[in-house]
Amino acid sequence: MLNTIRNIINATYKNVEQESTSFKEKRVSKTPDVRVITVAIVAAISLVFIEYIGKDPGYILLVDFCNNIRLNTFSDFLIRNLEITGNTQLNRLAYWISIVLIFYIVIPVIFIKLVFREKLSDYGVRLGNLRKDYGVYLVMLVIMLPLVYLMSKTHSFQLRYPFYNLAHGEKLYPNFWLWEGMYFIQFIGVEFFFRGFMLHGTKRQLGFYSILFMVIPYCMIHFGKPMTETIAAIVAGIALGVLSLKSRSIVPGILIHYSVAIAMDFAALYQKGYF
Repeated sequence: MLNTIRNIINATYKNVEQESTSFKEKRVSKTPDVRVITVAIVAAISLVFIEYIGKDPGYILLVDFCNNIRLNTFSDFLIRNLEITGNTQLNRLAYWISIVLIFYIVIPVIFIKLVFREKLSDYGVRLGNLRKDYGVYLVMLVIMLPLVYLMSKTHSFQLRYPFYNLAHGEKLYPNFWLWEGMYFIQFIGVEFFFRGFMLHGTKRQLGFYSILFMVIPYCMIHFGKPMTETIAAIVAGIALGVLSLKSRSIVPGILIHYSVAIAMDFAALYQKGYF
C-alpha cells in the first residue's frame, strides 16, 4: 500500500514538474505571471465573501447593503424567507449554498472563460482517468469511513453534524434529503474551486507545489469545525490535490468528498439515536 502511494506521488510529481519546467522555458516574458496573481486574488476575495456573507447570519450584511442601494424588494425577500416564513433552517442552508456556488463556481468560471480564455476541462472539469484509478478512490474511502465512525462519537462532532438538524420525530423525507441534494452541489463547488481553479490555475508556475498553495486556505475553511476534522482536511486536501493532478479531473474528489460527507451525517444521526 505504501509503495503504491509513493509511486503515485512520485509519478505525479515528475509529470507536473516536467510540464511546469517546459512552460517556464517557453515563456518569453520575465514579468510576474498575471494568471497566478489573478487566481490568488480572486480566490482570496471569494473566500472573504463566503465567510462574511455566506455563513449564517451573514445575510444581514447583504440585507443592509441592498437597503443602502435601494434594492428593498430583494432585501425584503431575504428577510421573509430567512427569518419569517417556511422552513427557515432549510432556507438558510439554501442561501449558503447559493453564495458558495456564486463564489466557488460562477466567479472563477467567468475569469477562466472571459479573462484567461481557457477551457474548463483544463481546470479538471472532465472525467479524466476515473475508470483506471477507481481502486485508489475505493481505498481512500475504506480508510476514511472507520475514522468517520470514531470521530462521530465525539461531542463536538455531534454538535456540528448534520448541518440540517432534524426536529423531534421528523422523518428524513423530504427536508433532510433536500438538504443532502444541496450538499452535493456544494461539494462540486468546493472541488472545482480548490482542486480545479486554484490547483490547475497555478500548476504551470508552481508545479507540484501548487497543492500546498491550495491546501492552506482549504484547511482554513474548516476553522470552527472539530479540530480533528480540520487536521484531517490537511491530509485530505493534499491527497485530493495529488489525485486531481494525476487524473486531471475533479470528479474523483467530488465523489470521495460527498461519500465521506454522507457517512458523517448518518454517523452523527446514529450516535444521536435517530436509528
